[in-house]
Amino acid sequence: MKLLRYGPKGQERAGILDSQGRIRDLSGVMSDIAGDALLPEGLQRLARQEIDKLPIVQGVPRLGPCVGKVGKFVCIGLNYADHAAESNLPIPKEPIIFMKATSAIIGPNDEVEIPRKSQKTDWEVELGIVIGKPAKYVSESAAMEHVAGYCVVNDVSEREFQIERGGQWDKGKGCDTFGPIGPWLVTRDEIADPNNLAMWLEVDGKRYQNGSTKTMIFNVPFLVHYLSQFMSLQPGDVISTGTPPGVGMGQKPNPVYLKAGQVMKLGIEGLGEQTQKTVQG
Repeated sequence: MKLLRYGPKGQERAGILDSQGRIRDLSGVMSDIAGDALLPEGLQRLARQEIDKLPIVQGVPRLGPCVGKVGKFVCIGLNYADHAAESNLPIPKEPIIFMKATSAIIGPNDEVEIPRKSQKTDWEVELGIVIGKPAKYVSESAAMEHVAGYCVVNDVSEREFQIERGGQWDKGKGCDTFGPIGPWLVTRDEIADPNNLAMWLEVDGKRYQNGSTKTMIFNVPFLVHYLSQFMSLQPGDVISTGTPPGVGMGQKPNPVYLKAGQVMKLGIEGLGEQTQKTVQG
């Protein structure tokens, strides 16, 4: 299933894509794509619905974040061997964890703000894991039972704030609009191998990132297992799993950073695409 949220900001309704790619309204079945609705029993009930009998949403509505009321937005740094090499940094022995503010979350095609005083706003296409079943001290072998599905994440980052302003990654990661997620949450049953998905990102039509989740250092089940040793994971939590090479900071001979008025387009195999215009914050 491809679950989504559509409508004006703050007023999104639950939706689902039908077999022809049309949006069907789910609001009569579930109040939101969030929290306990993502528990295994909730998704099983939804899978039994006759999707083609649900109301068709007319027009081309705005798509909101594919998950509502996200409790935690957990991110993994330097999780691609080729990106670590691009950054001239050693491969981590354990996952590097940081948090992205939930106030950064926006829809997949909403505008991304360049923060005031920013000189180094950058892009990162990433695979997002959406938790469906509470996870605490789970084994790696059981980790996938706790995954509801996957989505595209753009881990927008301000590198000066992240690296040069006191050593805390969060301040360069959690700015408003720095967390587009969607267009939809693709349930786990539709993705045979999340550890082998092509992914890409373009700015103004130029392709900068062209990678695959197969170069992840720590794969999906390990990350869910690992994080659950340090914090409980709840339904609707999002884990952003790192980015392949091609970020602006890694361009040679000189880094390339975003300016207002540019367009980012990105996608992951089987998970859809995002498009964001940058504006001055």
